[in-house]
Amino acid sequence: MSLLNKQRFSTFVLMLKKHFLLFSFFLFLANLSAQNPPFNLSIESFNIQGLGGLQAYAFGQDSGRWVLIGGRLDGLHRRQPFAAFDVAGNNNQIFVVDPVAGIKWSTSLTSLSIELQEQLSSTNMEFHQEGRYLYILGGYGYNAHSASRKTFPNLIAVDVPLLINAIVNSTSISSAFRQVTDPKFAVTGGHLEMINDVFYLVGGNKFDGNYNPMGNPTYTQQYTNSIRKFKISDDGTNISITHLSELIDTANLHRRDYNAVAQILPNGSEGITAFSGVFQLNVDLPFLNCVNIDSLNYQVQSGFQQFYNHYHCPVVPIYAASGNQMHTVFFGGIAQFYDSAGILVQDDNVPFVKTIARITRLADGSMAEYKLPVEMPAFLGASAEFIRNENLEWYPNGVLKLDSIQQDSVLIGYIFGGIASSAKNIFFVNSGSQSQASSQIFKVYLFKNTESGLHQINKHSNDLYQISVYPNPNNGEFELHFTLNQLEPVEISLFNYLGELVYSAQVSDTVLGNNILNFDLNSLEYGGTYMLQIKTQSSIVTRKLILEY
Repeated sequence: MSLLNKQRFSTFVLMLKKHFLLFSFFLFLANLSAQNPPFNLSIESFNIQGLGGLQAYAFGQDSGRWVLIGGRLDGLHRRQPFAAFDVAGNNNQIFVVDPVAGIKWSTSLTSLSIELQEQLSSTNMEFHQEGRYLYILGGYGYNAHSASRKTFPNLIAVDVPLLINAIVNSTSISSAFRQVTDPKFAVTGGHLEMINDVFYLVGGNKFDGNYNPMGNPTYTQQYTNSIRKFKISDDGTNISITHLSELIDTANLHRRDYNAVAQILPNGSEGITAFSGVFQLNVDLPFLNCVNIDSLNYQVQSGFQQFYNHYHCPVVPIYAASGNQMHTVFFGGIAQFYDSAGILVQDDNVPFVKTIARITRLADGSMAEYKLPVEMPAFLGASAEFIRNENLEWYPNGVLKLDSIQQDSVLIGYIFGGIASSAKNIFFVNSGSQSQASSQIFKVYLFKNTESGLHQINKHSNDLYQISVYPNPNNGEFELHFTLNQLEPVEISLFNYLGELVYSAQVSDTVLGNNILNFDLNSLEYGGTYMLQIKTQSSIVTRKLILEY
């Protein structure tokens, strides 16, 4: 094992294409043989003049027009406490967008009460539209009274058509909002969905104070670890909340910033699936399992592992009643795994990814994940939304009825906004210039009765090679444990926080089963956080390594 010279890596900034972009990908029945898929999808990019970037926002729609509320005007939040969730990045306007006409309108929040202004300019609110009313709750933002940031304990009812008409016609927007306070609604990073007439507030956390990942916390954080169920009685003037029994699970519902997606269950009833999310109790990594929720209870799907699209990203739920198959398609975002030229890469930095993948639930309830043969055109999708075309037939919970589509091609909806990152891993070097809020819009088309090639099914097990480092942190002396199911060369590399290669070694004398390698890296000049990479012919896995000198 020899020490190599440092090699500084380059960061490639990917600029979004402004011209017409069209690429296709395919979804097909979940088996391993080639066949005609039930449908294909394609996306086409465009922009609307004057519509800036926006991420982690709430939205509603009426008559083909969108209303966009809250969220951030900047990219990934910075690590420096003074710069993280800067007030200057708050979205203090409400936007109305007509994607067909290519027109946008906007108005300021300043005519509203301070209480409404603060919550409506917050980020990561939970929201759900039922009829004309968009219900928004929680969110993390600046509170003038405490001169700090907090999670707001309020629910806001937004009269969507009234608000859109007021903004388009430049009239007062104040009558479009009603706000009630309830401490159970102090949640950010969760999801608000419905099953039948009951609202489900799934996961999330209460985060009060200023974000600070650099020690000496200036905040308190409490995960809900729960599914909070309630009913809303709303006559257009008065709002009444009836709370139902809460489901609590400190191990399996301890998740936020994930995808909660409406589903049609194998028995034909409405449900919700909570896919992935962060963080596992004992390690700062995403969940790989999912939680299926029905009207009575929930079930943890520990036998299924989701490798792609772990953080919140645009999602399209599509149900084929003829075969009782539920397809859920995820676009980009952030994940612990991605594919690189056929090699599955496990990156515990949990980077931005371009992966487009689907999860298919069969009639017997089994689930499988497929990576599609195309990707997003850049590191896009994190904190973006899919906005459906309401002219199509959807189930009451927002799942597309595939069997109702008779046309050869149809526009099923749009993807808007989110974070556009210049590289996979920017968190530890993020100065604010490595990412931005995207203004990109994608039309999403569905095509029927066309042929496609195979999608790659995810056959991998839960932790590639069962890798562990002991002790960690350490003083440069540690053991690396890993398991091999086949004899193959292993390359060990160590990178510092700048991405510079500071150590590399080839290991050829591996054995089947458990392997233990002993390391002594006292010769390294500096302590701190490093990334230990284990590479074989089929996979790349990274682990954080902390050296304390």
